[in-house]
Formats: sequence, structure tokens, C-alpha cells
Amino acid sequence: MNTKQILDKIFKSPDQTYGLEEFGPLHPEDILEIFEKEKGKYYLKCFKRNRDLLVWNEDKQTGEPEEIVRQLWIQKLIKDYHYPLDRIGVEVSVDFGREVHEKAADIVVYQEDKETCLIVLEMKSPDAKDGLEQIKSYLNAKGSPIGVLSDGKATVILYRPYPHQFENTLRDIPRIDQTIQDVFESRLVLADLETNFDLVKIIKILEELVLAGAGVDSFNEIFKLIYAKLYDEKYARDRDNELLFRQSSDTRITYDNIQRLFNDAKREWPGMFLEGENIQLAPGHLSVCVGELEKIKLYDANLEIIDQAFEYLLPEVAKGTKGQYFTPRHVIDMAVKMLNPKETEYIIDPASGSGGFLTHAMQWVWDHDLAEKSRETKINYASTHIYGIDFDDKPIKISRALMLIAGDGKSHVFKLNSLNPAEWQGDESEKERARSELRDRLHKFSNYTEDEENKRHFKYFDFDVLLTNPPFAGEIKDRALLNEYFLAKNDKGKLRNKMERHILFVERALNLIKPGGRLAIVLPQGVLNNTNMEYIRDWLFDKARILAVVGLNVNTFKPHTGTKTSVLFLQKWQEDEKPLGNYPIFLAVSKRSGKNNSGDYIYKKDADGVVIRDAKGHKAVDHDLDQIAEQFIEFGKKEGFSFWG
Repeated sequence: MNTKQILDKIFKSPDQTYGLEEFGPLHPEDILEIFEKEKGKYYLKCFKRNRDLLVWNEDKQTGEPEEIVRQLWIQKLIKDYHYPLDRIGVEVSVDFGREVHEKAADIVVYQEDKETCLIVLEMKSPDAKDGLEQIKSYLNAKGSPIGVLSDGKATVILYRPYPHQFENTLRDIPRIDQTIQDVFESRLVLADLETNFDLVKIIKILEELVLAGAGVDSFNEIFKLIYAKLYDEKYARDRDNELLFRQSSDTRITYDNIQRLFNDAKREWPGMFLEGENIQLAPGHLSVCVGELEKIKLYDANLEIIDQAFEYLLPEVAKGTKGQYFTPRHVIDMAVKMLNPKETEYIIDPASGSGGFLTHAMQWVWDHDLAEKSRETKINYASTHIYGIDFDDKPIKISRALMLIAGDGKSHVFKLNSLNPAEWQGDESEKERARSELRDRLHKFSNYTEDEENKRHFKYFDFDVLLTNPPFAGEIKDRALLNEYFLAKNDKGKLRNKMERHILFVERALNLIKPGGRLAIVLPQGVLNNTNMEYIRDWLFDKARILAVVGLNVNTFKPHTGTKTSVLFLQKWQEDEKPLGNYPIFLAVSKRSGKNNSGDYIYKKDADGVVIRDAKGHKAVDHDLDQIAEQFIEFGKKEGFSFWG
């Protein structure tokens, strides 16, 4: 086996790469030489010590990934930071008072006297605990000002201005010809920013370092910083790509600069924060957060990375008690693929949450109808054809941020109650903006009276495509609201005392799309098979063609809920079209949800047990929804569906 094959065996999963991507354009196999010294045992020669190190045992299928990374770091310190080998120590003992660890610090870089510690580096596996506390203890024991923790998902550089305790983080470690002040003052430009990063990991680091004890709402404060950074990245090109979202050695200066950017972002994208709202983090805590976030590129970033971070940040109460759950992205992709939205079509999600359906539908159109078009054309499509509504502040912030990151500076995402347009009235700026921008999408009745009535009550719209996962929890008891819905009345026309929220969403969804429009809606499975729900199914047959029903596996929405769900696909009858008699409906049941019983994602692996990456470099979730979507497309073409003609 060659070096590349051995490394693939050692690092079986993308989660276990230990930060190999940090080592620049050279691939690890170009830096390291691994050789078979004994049968089935593969060794690596240490760059510092005159010895061969066992890194892979074929019989036992065990390896030493941390040793691989340590050797790569030694090379990085020599080649990129220009430290001579005689100023680098390996497996340096650390004295904790009476206790001496004979093999503690992975790597130590010494100052010119070759005795005083300058940098301590520690390598950890991605799932290791207490790495930051360990590196802090090493800094205290060795009197070192800089500590590096590399755990495969993120590298954290702690700064401890001796004799003080940990005070800040650094963007990078100083080269041999630099001081720490030089690192703080070095110019930061767009080209310096990382595009392949784990934002969830970064946020967890910030929680451990400062957020947990900062006494602030982590979600709101991180969001403020994200918006300030997005604004800075958007206008960096006007400053020769130089970035202002960065640390200063003076934490007060850092705070003032970031607050200024946040104020500019509020003016650029109004409606996200209160007019007088400021950053609540203390200057020291803020500086640490900026130090970690300044390294990454958010504008035009991978939406999946950002989305996962927002899902992590969203408080559990917001994800559960209101029946709101982040829709797994492979479920969204299936629904978008099956409905095949076009560049001329207007799309809406009336329960948009974090904007998953909106961003994936937008990306679908970009990748298909607009694949050969300019960036400007794509952004124009996003800012004119994508609409979202939700009643909850935090998901609204998420969806607007995702659309903004994708490059859409103007977002049609509104904080409204989709089920109750009567609440859309009022003179608040948000409601005025929503009414103004949604009015263009209202259905235009030929009858003047009906048309004027609709303009006042915002009941019927002409959207082409609707995709949604409405909240399941909660019953509506407001009789004035119930009276607006046909499904809230029994077969004798008498108003029911209460109705489940998602039932009203079904009727509302059909009112939002134009005749011939199509929709996908996630519903509890009971709506489609319980005997007491038969009247709903009869109503649906009268209003729309049932295109498909896809039963989702019970694990799909875990860990948030174990509710058995299905995705219902409909196409609204044309105004002059009569409901058909018997006609074929596409039915499918997902057997592989992509999650286990605990709600953790399951990823595809090759014959060697290595996790497979998809075309975009993401870990490939092990599910069968792509196959279901492909089978539906074949079905749709056979049935002559216009959107798959």
C-alpha cells in the first residue's frame, strides 16, 4: 500500500481528519513517507526524533492519526513559520507543581534562548473532551503566551499575556520574524478567509471560552456578529478587499469597530434588530468571538454549513414546544426535486422557519434553469421570486440571514401569522412592507367586488410553487379565525370548537397557490389515513390533484419528535378544470431515513468503511429519498405532468 492508501485507512471518516486541510496546498502524502517495516505494520520516520513510529497495524486495523498530524505540524512550523528544528520540542514534559507529566505537550516551540516556551501545541481527536482546559493548563504551567489546540474540526489559538490568565485568541501564530502585536496588526483581506470550516464547532468553542458565562442570549449575540461580518464582507471590495471585522490588541477598540459595523448592518438590512439595539457582549468576550469568526468567509458561503450552525444555536424551546422542527435537508431536496421549480415561477413557504425550503428551491433553479446565467441574474431571481412567512422571530432571522448569505440583499421573508391575515393589518413597518410586497402576488379576480375584497383580506394568492413543513403542535380555538376556514366546519356547516393548526395550513396552502400551482406539505400521517380525517381527504380531491404521497421513516425528525409523517404533493385544479375520477397517484415509503433511533445522521461508507462525500464535498447521508424522487420523475413524465414534460 502507498502512503495515500495508508492515510485513508488511518483517517476513516471525514470527521477524523484532524485538520489535514490546514496543511496548505501540499497533500499529506506529499509531505510524509510511510513504509512497511514489518509485515502489515507501517511506520513513519519522525522529523524531530531519530526513530521510526508505528502509525498503522493492518492486522488490528488500528492507527495513530494524532502522530500523523504532529509530524505535519512540525513541517508546517518549519516551512510556513520558519522556526528551526532546534527550537521545536516534541512530547515535552509539563510540571504541574508536584506532578510531572513525562509525556504531555505534543509540540513546544521555544524562544531564541531555546529554553523559554513560546508556543504549546496539542493535537486531539475531534470527539476529545476538555482540550481547551488542557491547553490552558499547559500555558499556565509552562508560562507560554500562546497555545494551539488542533482537534480536526477547528484550530484554536489562545493568547495568554504572561503573567495574566487567558485573555484572547489569535487569528494565527506569529512567524519567527513576527511579534504577537504584528499578528494583531496584520492586514486581513477577503482572500485570507477560510471557506471550508465547521461553524458549529466554532460556536461550541466560543461557548466554552466565553459565551457560557457571559450572561447574554448566545443566539442573538452571535447573530449580531454574523450580520456585522456579512456587512463588512459585502463592502470589503470597496476597500481593496480589506476587512474591518477583526481583532485589535485593545479589546475596547475591537468592540467599537464591531459595534460600528453592526450599526451599518442594521441600516443596510432593516427590520432584523431594534433601532437602538447594541452588542451586549463585554469587550473582552466580544474580542474572543471576533477572533474566531474573523477567519471564516460567510458571504456566499456553503448554506448547509451556516444552516447547521443556526439549528444548533436555536434554543430547544423554539425547536420543540411549538411543533417547529428543522426539516432534514435531504427531505427538502426530495420535495424540491419532485416539484421542479422554474426560473419564471414564484415560490412561497408559509411556515418558512429557518428557510430551508426557500434556499434549496432557489439553489435548484440556480443549478438548472439559471446554470449558465450570470451571478447578477441569479441574485435578481432570488430577490424577486422567493417568499417566506413565519411568526417566530428567531427562525425569521435565520431564513433572512441564509438568503442574505446566498447573495440576496433584498429578502421577501416576513414575520407574520400565515393563518390569520387579519393580523397583517397595522401601521408597523414590518406589516406595511409585507402588505406592499405581497400585494403583487395576490390572485386577480375578474369580478371587481371579489378583487377588492381579496386586496383587503389577503386570502387568495397566485404563487406557482409552495413547499412547507407547518408546525404540528397546537390547536386553534379562535372562533373568528376558524370561521375563515372551510375545514373548520362540519358537514352541516357548523363551526367546530377547535382545529389542529396543520389542518388549517393545508387549506391555507391551497389558497396561496394559483390554479395549476403545485405544493408539497409535510403532515402527520394520520391526516392521510385516519377515518375521522376522511372529510379532509374528500375536500382535497375536490380542490386538487393528488400527485404523490411519500411516507417518511419514523426516525426522520428525531431527536425533536418521533411523529410519523408523510409528504403530500398536490396540484391545484385549474379554474375550468373538473376533478378527475380515478387516476394514478404516486405512492412511496422511505425505508432509509438517514438517521438512527437517536436522531443522529447515518452516512454512506465505501467498502473500506470510509465515509463517502457527495459532489459538493458534503458527507453523503444514507437515505433513499433521491431514488424516490427519481421514480416520481419517471412517473410524472409518463403521466404527462407539465412541470416534468
